[in-house]
Amino acid sequence: MSSSKALSSPPPHGSDIHATWTFLEQGIDQIMNRLEDGLTYKRYMEIYTVIYNYCTTKTTNDGMSASIQTRGATLGGSDLYSHLMRYFHKHLDVIRKDSEKFMDVSLLEYYTKQWVKFTNASTYVHHLFTYLNRHWVKREIDEGRKTVHDVGTLALVSWKDSLFSHVERNVMTAVLQLIERQRNGESVETGLLRNVVTSFVSLGLDENDSKKTTLEIYRDFFEKPFVSATEVYYKMESEKFLSENSVTEYMKKAEARLAEEESRVQMYLHASTHKPLIQTCETVLVKGHTEIIWEEFQNLLNQDKQDDLFRMFSLLLRIPEGLDPLRARFEAHVRKAGLSAIEKIATDAEALEPKVYVDALLEVHKKYNDLVQTAFRGEAGFVASLDKACREFVNRNKICKSSTSKSPEQLARYCDSLLRKSAKNPEESDLEDILNSIMTVFKYVEDKDVFQKFYSKMLAKRLVNGTSASDDAEASMISKLKEACGFEYTSKLQRMFTDMGLSKELNDAFRDKMAQNHDASDNTVDFSILVLGTASWPLQAPSTSFNLPDDVVKTYERFQRFYQDKHSGRKLNWLFQLSKADLKTNYTKGNKTGYSFQVSTYQMGILLQYNSGLVYSLEDLQTQTNLNMDILTGALGILVKAKVLLLETGENVGDAGTRYELNTEFKSKKIRVNLNLPLKAEQKVETEETHKTIEEDRKLLMQAAIVRIMKTRKVMKHGALMTEVITQLQTRFKPRVPDIKKCIDVLLEKEYIERVDGQKDTFSYVA
Repeated sequence: MSSSKALSSPPPHGSDIHATWTFLEQGIDQIMNRLEDGLTYKRYMEIYTVIYNYCTTKTTNDGMSASIQTRGATLGGSDLYSHLMRYFHKHLDVIRKDSEKFMDVSLLEYYTKQWVKFTNASTYVHHLFTYLNRHWVKREIDEGRKTVHDVGTLALVSWKDSLFSHVERNVMTAVLQLIERQRNGESVETGLLRNVVTSFVSLGLDENDSKKTTLEIYRDFFEKPFVSATEVYYKMESEKFLSENSVTEYMKKAEARLAEEESRVQMYLHASTHKPLIQTCETVLVKGHTEIIWEEFQNLLNQDKQDDLFRMFSLLLRIPEGLDPLRARFEAHVRKAGLSAIEKIATDAEALEPKVYVDALLEVHKKYNDLVQTAFRGEAGFVASLDKACREFVNRNKICKSSTSKSPEQLARYCDSLLRKSAKNPEESDLEDILNSIMTVFKYVEDKDVFQKFYSKMLAKRLVNGTSASDDAEASMISKLKEACGFEYTSKLQRMFTDMGLSKELNDAFRDKMAQNHDASDNTVDFSILVLGTASWPLQAPSTSFNLPDDVVKTYERFQRFYQDKHSGRKLNWLFQLSKADLKTNYTKGNKTGYSFQVSTYQMGILLQYNSGLVYSLEDLQTQTNLNMDILTGALGILVKAKVLLLETGENVGDAGTRYELNTEFKSKKIRVNLNLPLKAEQKVETEETHKTIEEDRKLLMQAAIVRIMKTRKVMKHGALMTEVITQLQTRFKPRVPDIKKCIDVLLEKEYIERVDGQKDTFSYVA
């Protein structure tokens, strides 16, 4: 090469190590100490060529010929490597002695300056000795010499042995002081710290493979003392801060400190330090003061300090089981708030409006659900605590003292008020939101079978009386119930709507038939009917006999024949107590056009008697209508109160011998007068009947569950059977243990199951 010819005083060609090293040392010294002055390409190539020539010489020091060229390289490389190693140690001894003049920050400045200078220079040297690395060093490493490294690694090993091992303690002391100053709010040169960290990481060399690095040096000499110092610093600071400030202020301080340490890792620490550093900070700043933080939780809840609650949640989330006490206290707080809200409105449980009750439950749930979502970020443990608390105060509050079925009953009544036609009906968009909120309360109701019974009864009334506000809203509610409880829960409700559609078709067919077979003058009664399936509709049979008035008997009989012709084998059971009629008056003197009375079928039976006379005794009316005395008295009471009939003799309606006269002077501001009013006594009886039905249904459900379980398991212990029954039925209601025991006794009597001989608490299934 042309550059090699430019050597001003070339060393003797061959294997003279002394001449060769004298020449090389000048060049290496220039690189190691005066690299900033520059190194020409020509000079670089001169040094490289001398090394190459020395390594490729075929003659050893004693003049003997090597058999192959690579053998010569092997012999020549050893001396060159030894001289270079001694040079590094000598060079670093000078740096070490100079470092003794410096302390603290000045030591860090000196150390990092020398580190950067040394590593840059050694990179050049490493490349100069490429041929040595490629042959002699590689051969030595392959033969298992762990003390031989490539030149770049040799430089690092030399730094570690000749400098680092002597100054690392003073360097770390200076590093920790600098970091403490930064923690105290001073501005420091983070570049110094970053370079120190880089040097500690770079010096971690793998003994088995010098090309690989480990973090052993960094962990032992930097990370451990750094983390220990951090622990001591924050322990002192946190105790002092807490003694002088409130818990909420301390949480802000802890949060800020944790954020600082997170950014410290990003700024100059190795990423592997993140875990031990943050864990130590969390232990000292949070775990060490959990008791004090936990105690503050109740105050923050009482004052609804959402920001502080979120801060507390975020801090305690960092430590194992840190949130457990908060969840328990949150649950107790929500339960107390719910019970207190109901107590405020529960002055008269019987007269309490369902809307007021449900709104009170929803208000508490909404408040704390919002808190869970914002302050606790919807964490599963707090959601579970909220659910447990809500389940508790929804099912066991002051209103539910007599029975846990009060909540589902009130909820069903609220649904009825929303879905029934009234002047207070909400807009459809608002109604959907209200129905969704009702489902929130429904989720917590334990006795879902009670809700189902009351809801189906009220739905039946709305459909029979035509008072449903919206078919879409009805369908939406049933869809929500189906989604929450499954198809079986709503199957009867859906069949009720099917029956309504079929009844409409049946009415149309009957009218067409009557129009074909009879003159218009013969069809004097405008007749409409609902034919409803007994299995799907929760309707009771009439509690009294009743003689239909002659005016409607003909139509009644015609429909009977029509239906039997259409569906032979089916039996119609007439529910007159649910029927109603519109009567047109032609007798009132005060109104020429007459009034239209909306009446029950029983009231119709009474009033139509007055087409034949103006005055009837109680006994006459009972004979004509065949109603029992309680029903007759109730119907007459409404008619007398509305002054349609006048009590002619006697003091009280229903007394023996009382006579009732048609009031021809009747006056009303309304043309349509509604006399079909439910009696409070009837409503109370109906509610009691519903509860009785529920209890009977529950017994059957429990018995069916026991038989189903025993049929599958064949043999079961008493405790396991009880647990399984409760598990299977808890989605509908919470079975009581005494009730399950009674059902087991019934099934033992009926011989569905039997006791296993010699084992009192074990049952077997009787096939």
